[in-house]
Amino acid sequence: MSRVGKMPIKIEKGIEVNILPDNKVVVKGPLGVMERTFDRKIKIVREDDNIKVVRKGDSKEEMALHGLTRALLNNMVVGVHRGFQKVLQIVGTGYKVNLQGKNLVLNIGFSHPVVVEPKGGITFSVLPGNKIVVKGIDKQKVGEQAAEIRMIRKPEPYKGKGIRYENEWVRKKAGKTGVV
Repeated sequence: MSRVGKMPIKIEKGIEVNILPDNKVVVKGPLGVMERTFDRKIKIVREDDNIKVVRKGDSKEEMALHGLTRALLNNMVVGVHRGFQKVLQIVGTGYKVNLQGKNLVLNIGFSHPVVVEPKGGITFSVLPGNKIVVKGIDKQKVGEQAAEIRMIRKPEPYKGKGIRYENEWVRKKAGKTGVV
């Protein structure tokens, strides 16, 4: 049995979970609403203030879906209750980031400023020290948006300039030596 799949998901106060036919789950909370349809091979059961994920058989596919379904459901409950965020840091002389309405404006060494528009349900904020905070209720969208921003100017290995995650360690390479 899956160690992840057998753990119950606790429903906090203020969160409403509806399990509809065809394994469609709708989760409402203070931050928003999320809905997702899960595979029919997995049964989702609500018991008081917990949700349990039970697999119907012991096939390899059902065992794989067991932990995945539980993790996705837990992310939905946590997302509408607390939300998710990723922090990016811009490192480099003269590199700047500004917020223009909902969009990010990045000045990161190109001949033009780069404008990044948020995807649905994502918000940006800028902290002192050239830090960008990507927030939202969907963990997948938050990670995807943060990865797309990082790909605009990945950290380079010689000086470490670029956009990186807050606690990311960039391995630096030695430059050329002047030996002839």
